[in-house]
Amino acid sequence: MNLNYTRLLLAALATLFFCSLPAEAWWNRDWALRKEITVDGASKDARFSGPVERPALLLRLHEGNFDFGSAAEDGSDLRFVSADDKTELPFYIEKYDPLFNEAFVWVGLPEVKPGEKLSIWLYFSSQKAGGAAAETKEPLYSDAVQGVYHFSEQGTAPNDASGKGNHAENPGTAANGAIIGGGLRLPGAAPVKVAGTPSNAWKRGGSLTFSAWVKASALAPNAVFFTRRDGAEAFVVGLNNELPYVETVSQGTPQRAVASKGVTQDAWHHLAIVFEGGNATFWIDGEEAGSAAATLPELKSEFQIGAGGEVAGTSSAMVGELDEMQLVRLPLSADAIRFAAIVQGADRAAALVSLGEDAAPEGLFDFMHGGFMGIIMESLTIDGWIVIIILVIMMFVSWWIMYDKARYLNGIARANTAFLDEWRHVSGDFAVLDEGDDNHARNLGGRVDDGKRHAIRQSSIYRIYHIGVQEVRNRVVRDRERGSRKGLSGRSMAAIRASLEGGFIHELQKLNARMVLLTIAISGGPFLGLLGTVVGVMITFAAVAEAGDVNVNAIAPGIAAALAATVAGLAVAIPALFGYNYLLARVKEASAHMQIFIDEFITKAGEFYDSAN
Repeated sequence: MNLNYTRLLLAALATLFFCSLPAEAWWNRDWALRKEITVDGASKDARFSGPVERPALLLRLHEGNFDFGSAAEDGSDLRFVSADDKTELPFYIEKYDPLFNEAFVWVGLPEVKPGEKLSIWLYFSSQKAGGAAAETKEPLYSDAVQGVYHFSEQGTAPNDASGKGNHAENPGTAANGAIIGGGLRLPGAAPVKVAGTPSNAWKRGGSLTFSAWVKASALAPNAVFFTRRDGAEAFVVGLNNELPYVETVSQGTPQRAVASKGVTQDAWHHLAIVFEGGNATFWIDGEEAGSAAATLPELKSEFQIGAGGEVAGTSSAMVGELDEMQLVRLPLSADAIRFAAIVQGADRAAALVSLGEDAAPEGLFDFMHGGFMGIIMESLTIDGWIVIIILVIMMFVSWWIMYDKARYLNGIARANTAFLDEWRHVSGDFAVLDEGDDNHARNLGGRVDDGKRHAIRQSSIYRIYHIGVQEVRNRVVRDRERGSRKGLSGRSMAAIRASLEGGFIHELQKLNARMVLLTIAISGGPFLGLLGTVVGVMITFAAVAEAGDVNVNAIAPGIAAALAATVAGLAVAIPALFGYNYLLARVKEASAHMQIFIDEFITKAGEFYDSAN
């Protein structure tokens, strides 16, 4: 194979391969859109001193940062992938409402490091996601989490989202429009009860982190919202006016710890109480609010949310709302508590979490993913892909030939025009344009400069003219050396014409070079596409026969994919046909100019070197 053809074929294959690759990695080609989510560990509000391991990130999706129209109506096509675009992240959809364009989604992050940004991807817009959210292999919460209650249920008992199965026994009174979707109204008709299990048991003197979002509608003394009792052991959390407090009874010893800072009425506050080493440390909205001695009691019994029950003295149930209550069998770090308070808050989350613009794959053929073209491409069989790849290579080759041939013919046309312009001026002494004759070149008087002389040498007519001049010169010089000035005889003129015709054939071959490849694309492209279609239809019907079930939905994609080969064949042939006809007309035009020049040259030569002169 010609070296130029080999290079052209390799270039076409490389272009096809690289253009089909996306500009960036893409987790799954069945998903048409994605959005980058960035958690800024260097944010001034964060002030992290160490890494936050496996935190749960709350994403608040709304019409300002998410296109609900491109996602599934129930959010079942949402997927979260780490920055490597390979690892799926666990997530839980607390609420997804496409009518009001609002969603609350919890995503398990690997780790948030201080001073660094963490990026993950939110993928959506897929027709193959199925009717429910994907089951993630890794749990959203760690084993240390004993219970997570979002209180987003309406009319049913609150569920435990931690995966431990510590669900409530009875529904509470729903509070719409809480800090995170729905919440629990306090006091309700009856307190919400959660049975004691081995997975939510506490050890005496152990570690625990209790956290919840609290909103007090009225500040009262010793208002209780969480209680747990087991014989003489007891645990109570509430508000003494504006100050959060906790009372415990461990081995008959009551202890009361009160925060040094308080909350405001009718406002949501993130409250966390960390038990470790016989002390209870309070955190309000991610900031430390004091600590005091308090030993965690040993409790295995049920606990109640929204019930009174002071350890000592009088008490009453708190009036207000509660949301996002979590029980963790570990002392969470200050960074973890601050992270939760920021990302879960409606006003502070933007300082730490940002959502980028929607992005689609950027490869040349990525528009085919999804929709009708996606169905067709995914239904193509191996033979169909082979045929289409061959046709694509033929298309690249034919396009290159049309471009290169048009460029060559344009250059020939410009050079012929330049030559004929000079030929009209010096046709009385037509040997003057022969660059091999220095005397004639000087006789031009400088009218043909070096640039124009170079352009003239590219002319096909000039090359024929040069052949004729050499033939004439050889005969005239030979006669002069013999002392004869007979001029050109009839046989000499016939010989000169034969040489000119030979040069004409050679130039015509160069003009028609590689045109046969266009005819192959024109005639072979549709037949090759038809072959792919016939084989694809055969395979589709063979699969139907093997399955024994005639289903239009099953065979339609296969038939459509088979017809794609015919479309590809026509896409190769139609541009090649138009280009071939255009180039053929240009070749005929150049051929006619050369034939006319040959006749004119012979006539001028016969007149100039007439034996009678």
